[in-house]
Amino acid sequence: MEHETVNAPAAVSAFGESSQTDASRTMKKKFKALEHFMNLVFFLCGIVAVAFVLVISIYLVISGLPAIIEIGPINFIFGTRWYASTGDFGIFAIILTSFAGTAGAILIGVPVGLMTAIFLSKVANPKAASVIHTAVELLAGIPSVVYGLVGMILLVPAIRIIFDLPSGATLLAAIIVLSVMILPSIISVSETSLRAVPREYEEASLALGATHIETVFRVTVPAARSGIATAIVLGIGRAIGEAMAIIMVAGNVANMPGLLTPVRFLTTAIASEMSYASVGSLHRNALFSIGLVLFLFIMMINVFLNVFIKNKKEA
Repeated sequence: MEHETVNAPAAVSAFGESSQTDASRTMKKKFKALEHFMNLVFFLCGIVAVAFVLVISIYLVISGLPAIIEIGPINFIFGTRWYASTGDFGIFAIILTSFAGTAGAILIGVPVGLMTAIFLSKVANPKAASVIHTAVELLAGIPSVVYGLVGMILLVPAIRIIFDLPSGATLLAAIIVLSVMILPSIISVSETSLRAVPREYEEASLALGATHIETVFRVTVPAARSGIATAIVLGIGRAIGEAMAIIMVAGNVANMPGLLTPVRFLTTAIASEMSYASVGSLHRNALFSIGLVLFLFIMMINVFLNVFIKNKKEA
């Protein structure tokens, strides 16, 4: 009897530990099931993203390739005349204009955006940084048509007066508008990359006698190279893919690119003519071909920059 009385608490304790162990196993099973479920959700989301890219690619190839074959790849890519009324569909001038406009916007936007990101992340005091952050967020939220409207009302007349032109709707106006439009993407991504550089890198540079600015440009910026390159890719994508604002300030004429001449971009050619191109016509198919060429250009730019970044990292 005494033996049973002495062992009773031990039995109760063993029973309690067994219950806790069972509850712990049950919770682990639930968490494991939840983890498998979330992994499945993430996998499906990734598959959906890849599927969208494949569907867009296949659709553009199916819709755009017949026109390129009918017109002839050489005539289509290197032709300098685009007149739907006469059946001339050459996009060489439009391609050069898109490259020139994007390059000009990157040459202006990247230095300004990168310097702003450096100022916000490494130089500015919190109050100034807060004000500039608000301005950058407002720039990111402004619709494209508003950029085009402001450019058409203020920038285009100013260019016309300054350079004494019949019309200020020129490639220069498009470059200025695009350079402002790509600033939010470049600033936000570059700033995030600069802030992600380990503090130890900068402390080591300062300990060796470098000044703060030397440390920023010789240590922090090179260490954040991958993120800055991503910001440039986003800026290029925004610049080369913009249509609405460019229609309003570039003149929308298929000329060879000149800084003070009205021009037409690949995107504006599609946006301005798709509405009246009859279904099934060569004209409409040629517009889809422009979309295919634009899509291929963006893919080539992304692949080139990714390979360039990868090679830099390996080196």
